[in-house]
Amino acid sequence: MSKLSLIVGLGNPGKEYAQTRHNAGAWFVERLAEAYGISLKADPKFYGISGRGNIEGQDIRLLLPTTFMNASGKSVVPFAKFYQVAPETMLIAHDELDMNPGVIRLKTGGGHGGHNGLRDIVPHTGPDFHRLRIGIGHPGSKERVSGHVLSKAPSSEQNLMDDAIAHALSRIKLLVNGDIQPAMNQINAYKPN
Repeated sequence: MSKLSLIVGLGNPGKEYAQTRHNAGAWFVERLAEAYGISLKADPKFYGISGRGNIEGQDIRLLLPTTFMNASGKSVVPFAKFYQVAPETMLIAHDELDMNPGVIRLKTGGGHGGHNGLRDIVPHTGPDFHRLRIGIGHPGSKERVSGHVLSKAPSSEQNLMDDAIAHALSRIKLLVNGDIQPAMNQINAYKPN
């Protein structure tokens, strides 16, 4: 199995979006950076904030695009190309409408599933990267999706998402070492309390 070399957290830039549901992927990478003492700095060349450090013995780059979500590829694609990151060594963390808050799933490959961030990345990288899907719940109708993803979750839902992210972080050693199937089994088995 390929070991990871890049972990990307999708979200929207700026303070007004930092706590909104669409930024769940960015929360994962920010907490990972904090846990391993990796400083994230502005990386204007790649329209992002990036860092590099040792995570459980692996040399890992972290990237938070500072484009808006639907232009994530503008950051991720040139960054991966420049650092010669093969898709199978990349993990992209993102919010997932079709899963309830507190549900978290690891998967490899597949389409963009209607996610605008992935929609902007997949055509350029191919589908073979790993995805950490963080459930944010669905508002019930298509018309309400935009307002839902761009608003802050109530604390009950936020706590569920935070716990799910913490669970995935506790399995980071398996992930970065390329033990994707065991990581998948353990992350996907998570049940919110």
